[in-house]
Amino acid sequence: MRDSRRAFPSWARWAALAWLAFWVPVYWLFWGPHNFVFLCDIAVFLTCIGIWADNALLISSQAVSSLIVDAMWAVDAGWREAFGRHIFGGTEYLFETSHPLWLRLVSFYHVAMIVVLLWALVRAGYDRRGWALQARIVAAAFVAARFTPASQNINFAFRLPVVDKPFGPAPLHVAVSVAFMIFVVYWPTHWALKKIFPAPPRKEVAKA
Repeated sequence: MRDSRRAFPSWARWAALAWLAFWVPVYWLFWGPHNFVFLCDIAVFLTCIGIWADNALLISSQAVSSLIVDAMWAVDAGWREAFGRHIFGGTEYLFETSHPLWLRLVSFYHVAMIVVLLWALVRAGYDRRGWALQARIVAAAFVAARFTPASQNINFAFRLPVVDKPFGPAPLHVAVSVAFMIFVVYWPTHWALKKIFPAPPRKEVAKA
């Protein structure tokens, strides 16, 4: 018989599914299906699935992807509120009053994700394969983003943050952006998480 012990309690697993049941239709209706190409939205999907399935690899990959990026999102939004300008960009929509306030407030899941991911790593451990998996995910996400409206600049796949300009021709811009995320953002996060969190415990299979 397979060991039935799980890292996550039932309430957390059902809460993850409940969030997806609320969040997916709302974002699909108001922002459109292309919005789910955003790395932060991919992180919501995979984190919730990881919690439901008790999959430390999925959770670890999204910890690599989201902890720094969501912290930057929070800093950018807070800086705009306090000082009237953005540092990195990407949170401009929060201050567009043409969108309902409640819809903009839903985006504060970026802050909640930091807490949820750290809690999940404490419970499930950090799978050392997370960085490699996320490297493949970010490459696919950047390529997919090039097929979305350029005006939305999803994942900054068209124009760099801060300077708001492309790095060069589309293939070069995407290649450099992917490399930057993998080696400048994700690798240090991966290294830190390896130091802080233990590897997931092996799930032993008991012979009947």
